[in-house]
Amino acid sequence: MIFSLISFSQQSRKNSKPFYLGLNYGQAAQDRFPFNNPNYLYTTEFFKLQINYQLAHKRFIYELLVEPSLYFSKHQLLNKYFIKPDSPLDTEAQLQEFLRLKSFQEYALHIGLVLRYEITESFSTYAVGSVGPMVSNLGTERLRKGFAFSNVLGFGLSYRQNRLLFDVRLCFRHNSNANLYLPNNGHNSVGIESGMSYQLK
Repeated sequence: MIFSLISFSQQSRKNSKPFYLGLNYGQAAQDRFPFNNPNYLYTTEFFKLQINYQLAHKRFIYELLVEPSLYFSKHQLLNKYFIKPDSPLDTEAQLQEFLRLKSFQEYALHIGLVLRYEITESFSTYAVGSVGPMVSNLGTERLRKGFAFSNVLGFGLSYRQNRLLFDVRLCFRHNSNANLYLPNNGHNSVGIESGMSYQLK
């Protein structure tokens, strides 16, 4: 009876799907390949709460990713002629406001999928794609204040040591509001983020 319980417990742990909780930090900017738009400056540093849950483990590992994220961003219009004469933003006061370097926050909830490939028992590489709602507390000539969407594509490398997972990734991000409001040119950025997660089960 005791051996049966031990065997059942070991089998349950073996069949249970890993669940990770962690924190990532990163920095990103618009003035990098492939974006590098000369019309504006956009930089950001950010913190992400990482929640990973394994969905399947076959040739590749499939994971559900949930990322509550906080971005500390800066923006400045560099080309004053970006705003056309017939634009509703074409007032001298608005133009002077956009030409100043401004700081603001963005709050996003990313939900996505991770496709992971194990190189060794400890090292793995992966691709991740996520999308989610976002709220910004400042508007720019490219994106209206308030509700929008934050879209992220990333490629990374992980190292696992017991229950700890160390992670670094290259990320591409685009913010826009799906043409719900104008303006909607959006903000783009490329960055690097890294962090650590702990396996809860």
